[in-house]
Amino acid sequence: MGIFDWKHWVVILIVVVLVFGTKKLKNLGSDLGETIKGFRKAMNEEETKPEQPAQPAQSSAPLNQPQTIDAQAQKVEEPVKKD
Repeated sequence: MGIFDWKHWVVILIVVVLVFGTKKLKNLGSDLGETIKGFRKAMNEEETKPEQPAQPAQSSAPLNQPQTIDAQAQKVEEPVKKD
C-alpha cells in the first residue's frame, strides 16, 4: 500500500487522460522527445569540438605586468528643491 501501489497509478493515469485527452498527451510526448534529442545532439557536438586555445588580447603593455586605469573621481551634488 502507499503511493507506489499500481492501483493508485492507474487511477491517476485515467484522470490525466480524461483531463488532457490523448491527443494533447501525444503532442506533449513528441515535444519532450524532440527536446531530449536536441539536448543530446548539443552535448555530443560540444564533446567532439576540439578545444581551441584562447588567444590573449593584443595590448601595448607587456605580459605579466599589472595594468592600471588612471581616473579621477568627482563629487556631483544635486540641487535641493525648496517647497
